[in-house]
Amino acid sequence: MTKLYEKSEIAFAISWIILYVVGTSITDSVVDTKLVTMLFHILLSAVVMVWIKNNRLLDKYGLCKPKERASKYFYYIPLIFICSTNLWFGVKLNMSVNETIFYVCSMVCVGFLEEIIFRGFLFKAMYKDDLKAAIIVSSVTFGVGHIVNLINGSGAELIPNLCQVCYAMAFGFMTVILFYKSGSLIPCIITHSVVNSLSAFVNESVRTFEINIIISVVLCVTSILYILILNKNLKKSEK
Repeated sequence: MTKLYEKSEIAFAISWIILYVVGTSITDSVVDTKLVTMLFHILLSAVVMVWIKNNRLLDKYGLCKPKERASKYFYYIPLIFICSTNLWFGVKLNMSVNETIFYVCSMVCVGFLEEIIFRGFLFKAMYKDDLKAAIIVSSVTFGVGHIVNLINGSGAELIPNLCQVCYAMAFGFMTVILFYKSGSLIPCIITHSVVNSLSAFVNESVRTFEINIIISVVLCVTSILYILILNKNLKKSEK
């Protein structure tokens, strides 16, 4: 793994994207339980974390505190707002208790893995050569990657899934800008993990097609506004 990283950081990032996406799709479809997927995500997270720590890359990949006080980041209010969206229309236990635990644990790992892979590995591999391209590629690939939900048995329909893709791109742009400006990926990881985990408790019975569209638009607008705030309030991180 280290040899590939030293040879080409872009190839290293792409390899991790493929491993994560293919592995998640396979484990999701192997058996009718979230246990296998959870174990896969925990293993992958552990491998990534150990490798980053052993190679002293914690600061490079943002596993450190933001460089400035919370007021500079608008007290992360937009992130808190985004985290709340899955609870807007009530709470419902959609799976058994065991499956819910497996799912939540898996989603916490997914938040870590996707931020490290897309905002960490991929963005950092590209940004010194072409910052704009790094931001766009990191965000768009993350968003487009959600199309896999159409084919992995998640039950997602076309229009809702396309809405998720659009929001995922906006979320990707927001988190990569936050990482670039602050030098820390931790707020991004926490937000991503909380949003993913709370999706286990969405009350889908009242989430109509129209409501899902409105929520997607609100989330996109919130992400864009936060990007503007970050660009105005912060200089880029030197980390």
